[in-house]
Amino acid sequence: MRRREFISFLGGAVVWPLGARAQQSDRVRRVGVLMPFAKDNAESQARVGAFLSEMRRLGWTESRNLQVEYRWETSDLRKAATELAALSPDVVLVSATQATAPMQQATRTIPIVFVQVADPVSAGFVNSLAKPGGNITGFTNIDYDIGAKWLEVLKEIAPQVKRVGVIRDPTITGSIGQFAAVQSASRTFGVEVTALGGRDAKDIERTIADFARAPNCGLISVATPLTVNNRELIITLAARHRLPAVYPFRFFVAAGGLVCYGPDSIDPYRQAAGYVDRVLRGEKPADLPVQGATKFELVINLKTAKALGLAVPASLLSRANETFE
Repeated sequence: MRRREFISFLGGAVVWPLGARAQQSDRVRRVGVLMPFAKDNAESQARVGAFLSEMRRLGWTESRNLQVEYRWETSDLRKAATELAALSPDVVLVSATQATAPMQQATRTIPIVFVQVADPVSAGFVNSLAKPGGNITGFTNIDYDIGAKWLEVLKEIAPQVKRVGVIRDPTITGSIGQFAAVQSASRTFGVEVTALGGRDAKDIERTIADFARAPNCGLISVATPLTVNNRELIITLAARHRLPAVYPFRFFVAAGGLVCYGPDSIDPYRQAAGYVDRVLRGEKPADLPVQGATKFELVINLKTAKALGLAVPASLLSRANETFE
């Protein structure tokens, strides 16, 4: 309880609103969850687990006053979004631009809280970060300025790199923006940037194989469901072609990737639970400002660096939040 609310309660001024709030939370509420990732993906389960844990802390329990409807999709997100909207949930939690777009198209009235959307304004989801408007708000994960940081880290750990392949999804606004940010910073670091990836795993494998034929190459994987869902393939290809690679999230490095710099991928789901709770208690998405990432991680896999013949500089090690041996 906030301090002002507590003081008012002692004075008897807000007894009725607090009583109404308690009654409201005892009623079973329905929350939709749309994830553009495979259900058996460990990272997906960790994200949903963090959301549910925070919901329980806020007083929402599936066995008592909360019902959660899930849709795990990597193909027909439009159908999944339409199905969720047809259930008329009280609020929908949706992850990534790829899933947020069809969810917004499916309903303009059901409240939506998005997580890990790179550029919600350019994507047309909100009017502005401060005043979202409409039925949608949420949490961004990547500022485009991070593109320069990815290049900086790559050149620091692998200074011989002259050509950088950026694995992105050309169909997603945020992914296009991240690629453009890397391209914009390329002159500063004296590298040539090439777009890789595409729509599926076959595109990723083909473009990386073609790109790796030239010398002094490195990779950057942007933050998009395409790279998250195919991270094992990307890590395997980077090892096969001996390509130093920078990734957007820690779990890439935990799986064998070289280095990552990016936002904590779990914490935004805890934050999203706070917004879902506020919506369930009567607040409108239009009045809840879009928030950016606050926790960033630099993680290095020293075993992978050794396999690539790279000596990790002390300056990079000193800044690392975590290392894998």
